[in-house]
Amino acid sequence: PNQYQCPYQFKDGELVDAAIFIKDKIIPIDAKFSLENYNKILEEKNLAQKEKLEKIFKQDLKNRIEETAKYIRPNEGTMDFAFMFIPSEGIYYDLLINQVGGIKSNTYDLIEYAFKEKHVIIVSPTSFYAYLQTVLQGLRALQIEESAKQIIKKVEDLQKHLLNYNSFLQKLGSNLGTTVNTYNQTYKEFAKIDKDITELTEGKKTIKPLQLDKPTDPE
Repeated sequence: PNQYQCPYQFKDGELVDAAIFIKDKIIPIDAKFSLENYNKILEEKNLAQKEKLEKIFKQDLKNRIEETAKYIRPNEGTMDFAFMFIPSEGIYYDLLINQVGGIKSNTYDLIEYAFKEKHVIIVSPTSFYAYLQTVLQGLRALQIEESAKQIIKKVEDLQKHLLNYNSFLQKLGSNLGTTVNTYNQTYKEFAKIDKDITELTEGKKTIKPLQLDKPTDPE
């Protein structure tokens, strides 16, 4: 139940028949497609009337596509596409082979119109699951790709921090070396003063200089 909702209400109060929740995204699904005009085509015997009903059916289909497209609302968390559910495998198959109720018709253009211009994917009871699986696999691949990008970013950050650490460590070693040199040089000068004092005090040496070693360079 927490993975879908029937119906789903948008912020403006408008309802879509169903919504599937995938991570932080929503796939809106319209299922209000009417079979009435299609059934009329099947029942009609007069060819001229059949063709008239076929035009009405095509217009119904186009209207339903445009209605479904209104549920694509990325600003409210939807995917950039929606599913339009047709509850009949027969109609779905007819659309694919450009045939409506036994009449040859250019309905495949409407499927392309739905997908390319309105980002609406027309699905049937059988194809719905296949399309949904395709979407899920695509999202998993995207997640893996994003995870890989994050890992690479973390490695780059780590490398940057290590380089900064090494730079500061070298500066510290250099500063310590300078400090030790200064210390030793100062003690040498102080030893000269001690020598003068020794001569004045008849050879009694008072100070023994403490020599420090410089830090060794890391290998």
